[in-house]
Amino acid sequence: MLRKIVVLSAMATGLSALQAAAAAAPSGGPMPMPPATDRQMIRLAQNSDVEIFYDSRGNRVLVDPYTGKVIAVQPPESRLNRPALRREQRRQELRRDYRQGDVLLGPADDGYYSDDALAVPADPNGDDYYNNDPNAFPEAPGGPRVVSREPLQSPDDQPALPASPRITEQPLEPSIAVKGREDVASLQILLDRLGASPGVIDGRFGSNVDKALAAYNEMTGASLKSTDAEGIKAALAETGGDAFGSYTITPEDAAGPYIASVPADYSEKAQLERMAFTSVTEMLAERFHMDENYLKAINPDLNFNRPGTIVKVANFGKLVNKPVARIIADKGLKQVRAYNEAGQLVAAYPATIGSGDTPSPTGIHAVSRVALDPNYTYNPKINFKQGENDKVLTIPPGPNGPVGSVWIALDKPTYGIHGTPDPSKIGKTESHGCVRLTNWDARELAKIVKSGVPVEFME
Repeated sequence: MLRKIVVLSAMATGLSALQAAAAAAPSGGPMPMPPATDRQMIRLAQNSDVEIFYDSRGNRVLVDPYTGKVIAVQPPESRLNRPALRREQRRQELRRDYRQGDVLLGPADDGYYSDDALAVPADPNGDDYYNNDPNAFPEAPGGPRVVSREPLQSPDDQPALPASPRITEQPLEPSIAVKGREDVASLQILLDRLGASPGVIDGRFGSNVDKALAAYNEMTGASLKSTDAEGIKAALAETGGDAFGSYTITPEDAAGPYIASVPADYSEKAQLERMAFTSVTEMLAERFHMDENYLKAINPDLNFNRPGTIVKVANFGKLVNKPVARIIADKGLKQVRAYNEAGQLVAAYPATIGSGDTPSPTGIHAVSRVALDPNYTYNPKINFKQGENDKVLTIPPGPNGPVGSVWIALDKPTYGIHGTPDPSKIGKTESHGCVRLTNWDARELAKIVKSGVPVEFME
């Protein structure tokens, strides 16, 4: 009974002190708070028997149950309200925007994102909501970072790098997917009709076309330009009509004979019966002075091996039939020009003339004989050496032979004007000292030249 009286007396004393403090506060204002250090540093007796009471203002009163004295009065603001902190943490989490990759997903509560939403300031204490001690020190830094340096390996100790693969460049064949221009092909056909050969008709501008156009203007006295579409159209009409015509494949065309491929080695060539064409398209391309790939490009999806197939081809007209009295082999221009007795230019052909290793003759020589579809005699002691072939070989005739289908011999042994198995390379590659033309140009020249006609090699 006495203990209860003492406790009640202590409570009355504590409440009286609180009422006195409240009375000292301004009217309607908050009760003055003790300094932060006093609020936060609450010292309790070692005895753990403490009574806790709350007054009408929410202050927590700590009372010694034995003496009845008020140990401390703790206002609500100085206490750590952990449930309230958890609720605030939850509210912040719900207001925080989340991302998935680079996409802003908005708050996590209902997926709704408002630009006007008020941002919740970050907790100055970070994620540790229980670290309220302002005197807390950060963790001590770790020990010094030491970089150990090892001696470098000597070149002999280092592992060898794998050898780099050797890259060999292979010449690219022209793709049939790239179709030449028909207007350029029409100009090439016009030039070919008048004896100013552009080489293969492929629908492409190049040095061979430029040389042929200059020769055409010299022969005709005209000033035709490659951009003069109306002038080209009028000249075609005067010299044979449309640039292109049609040809029907015959049973003989389809039958051949043809060879599967042209071997590169001369000893293998010598074993064939004939250096024939390899396909109907190669045969037709040469017959109509065309590049084989261009022939295929302007005739897509045709079966060239079927008799009766109608093929679009170049209408190159008739061959030149004017006699030739003099020939110039122009090494610099890579062109052969043929003149009549009056000194007028009657034919011009793009040419491949010699090389640095096997240069062509110099000065003036003469035509000694003409042979169509000749055999070719390979003699490494007199001519160049091909591969590992060190014996004399006789290669059969045919358009795919080393000299094509024509040989115009000169009075200088082993030299002459001849055809080629690769007409698209004329004027762009080198020869073994002779003068190389397309097979059709060499055939045309062979029919208008005779023995004794001088051939001048011009540097």
